[in-house]
Amino acid sequence: MGAIGSLLFIIASGVVLSFNGPTWYHVSALGHFVNSVHLWSVELFFFFMVVHLWGKFWMAAWRGKRVLTWITGVVSFAVSIVAGFTGYLVQTNFDSEWISFQAKDALNATGIGAWFNVTNFGQMFMWHILILPIGVLAIVAFHVVLVRVHGVVPPLEASETDAQLTHPDTTGE
Repeated sequence: MGAIGSLLFIIASGVVLSFNGPTWYHVSALGHFVNSVHLWSVELFFFFMVVHLWGKFWMAAWRGKRVLTWITGVVSFAVSIVAGFTGYLVQTNFDSEWISFQAKDALNATGIGAWFNVTNFGQMFMWHILILPIGVLAIVAFHVVLVRVHGVVPPLEASETDAQLTHPDTTGE
């Protein structure tokens, strides 16, 4: 629940930041506060996602026809990392400039640089405030729906009959 709450704070603070422009938080005390809320919401979001990911990994949560649920969680984590990376690129300071020019060569070497130009502020801003958040929200929503459909995975110690009694559709066949 912490990850979803953090995600809501990320979206709300990001909307305020995007409405006021990319440099607003440099000159306004309120802007600095909203930017800080955005940053710490992202930090909490990643913390909760990592705790959730490792917890579900050690519970073997992919059992019982839950592989797609596991995959959507991992994909949402990966897309969130890219969203966080673009967030560093749109800070409009020397750190973001340095990060973008260091990342440019690595991305060009992989061939991604043709579509993902990290030195183009406008492109990174659009990726960060529109494309990637929509992707994260869609994947997280699908992940939550899959959890609701399949239920939680029974404990590893549960016998096959216990799992069949509590969740008839999770026999692992």
